[in-house]
Amino acid sequence: MMHVSLVGISHRDAPVAVRERFAFAPDELPRALALLGARYGGAAVLSTCNRTEVYIATPEPVGDPRPVVALLCEAKGEAPVEGAPFFALSGAEVARHLFRVAAGIDSMVIGESEILGQVRGAFTAATAAHTHTPALSRLFHSAIRVGRRVRTHTAIGRYAVSTSSTAVALARETLGDLSDKTVLVVGAGEAGKLTAGHLAGGIGRMLVTSRSFERGAELAEALQGDARPFAEREAAIGEADIVISSTAAHDCVIDRAMIERVMRGRSRALMLVDIGVPRDVEASVREIPGVHLYDIDELQAVSDRNLHLRRNEVAAAEAIVEDYVAKFDEWMQSLQVMPTVAALRARAEALREAEVARTLARLDVSDEDRNRIHAMTTALVKKLLHGPVTALKTPQEGERWIEAARALFNLDDDPGEHES
Repeated sequence: MMHVSLVGISHRDAPVAVRERFAFAPDELPRALALLGARYGGAAVLSTCNRTEVYIATPEPVGDPRPVVALLCEAKGEAPVEGAPFFALSGAEVARHLFRVAAGIDSMVIGESEILGQVRGAFTAATAAHTHTPALSRLFHSAIRVGRRVRTHTAIGRYAVSTSSTAVALARETLGDLSDKTVLVVGAGEAGKLTAGHLAGGIGRMLVTSRSFERGAELAEALQGDARPFAEREAAIGEADIVISSTAAHDCVIDRAMIERVMRGRSRALMLVDIGVPRDVEASVREIPGVHLYDIDELQAVSDRNLHLRRNEVAAAEAIVEDYVAKFDEWMQSLQVMPTVAALRARAEALREAEVARTLARLDVSDEDRNRIHAMTTALVKKLLHGPVTALKTPQEGERWIEAARALFNLDDDPGEHES
C-alpha cells in the first residue's frame, strides 16, 4: 500500500523567527530533496514565506514529524531543532490541506494568487530531483487544478491581496501620499517584481537593487526606475523613504550598523518592510530612532481588514476542494486494490490457459475452432470476475475485500499448486 503524508510548519502556529530557520531557497532544495528521497523514496518540499511543508509518499503513514525535521536541519547544515511547532497529516487530510493551500484558503492573505505558482514550483523541483512518485504527481497536479478552478469559478481572488500588495498598502497607510516618496525595492525575484509592479506610477521615484545587477536593471527599466549595484545598497537606502526587501538570501542583507550609518544626521523617517523569509533586515533595526520596521507577520493585520470581503467566497472554494479531495481519495484507494485486481485476473487467466491447452491437446479441431474456444473461455472468465472486481473497485468499500479475495482465490500461492 502507498500513503501520502505531510510534515509542515506554517504562519498559523509559528512566527517568522521560527519559520525562517526552515525556509529553503531554490538552490537549497536539491540537497533537501536528496536527503528526503533517500529516506522516504518520494518527497516534495513547498517552501514559501508562510510555510515549509514536506509531502512524502511511503508504504506507511508518517506520524512522527521529528525524523523529517531532523533531515531538514541536516539539509540546512544545522544542529537538530527541538520544539518547533511542526504538524503531521496523512491520507485524505494531506490532499485537503494542499488543495486549500493551492486555492488560497490557507494563506495568510486569503485568496492570494502567488501560492499557485509556488505549488507548481515545488513539484517541478521534486521532478528535477527524481523524488516524485505517481501518488505525489497525482496530488500536486490535482492541487494545481483546484487552484485554477477556484480562481475561475469563485470571486475569492477579486478582493485578494498578495503579500507584496499588502506591503504597499502598509506603506500608504503609514506615510499617506507616496507621490513624492522614493522607494527602494531590494530583490528582483518574483516578490520584488510584484511589489515594484504594485508601486509603479504611484510614487515619486523608484530604485531597484538586486544581487544580480542584470535582473535589477531589467526590472528598473521596465518600471522606469533606476538600478543600483547591490554593493551600493546602503547609499540607495539613504536616498529612500521606503525600503521593501524580499531576497532569497540566507542571511540578513540589511543590518543594524548599515541603518545606523544611514540615519546618522538624517531628519526624515525611514520605513522598512521586510517580506523576506529568511528575514532580510536585522530585527534590532527597529530600535533605531526614526526607523519603522515591519516584517511579514506584521502584514497580517493589514490583510485582515479585507478578510470579510473574501469570506463569502471561501464556502464556494471549500466545496470545490472537497470535490477534488473525494476524487483523490477514491484514486488512492484504487491503488490499494489494483494489485489484488491484477493478481485475480492473472490467476484466472493462467488457469484458463492451462485448462484450454489441456483440453485442446486431446481434440482434433481446426484453428478457427481453437480461436472460438479461446474467445468463449475468455468471455466466461471475464463475466465470472466482473462481480469480485467491481466489489474491489467500489470506493470506500473495496479495501475491506482485499484480504478475503486473496484468501478465496489463493492469490498469494503458486497458481500451479491448485490446478487439478
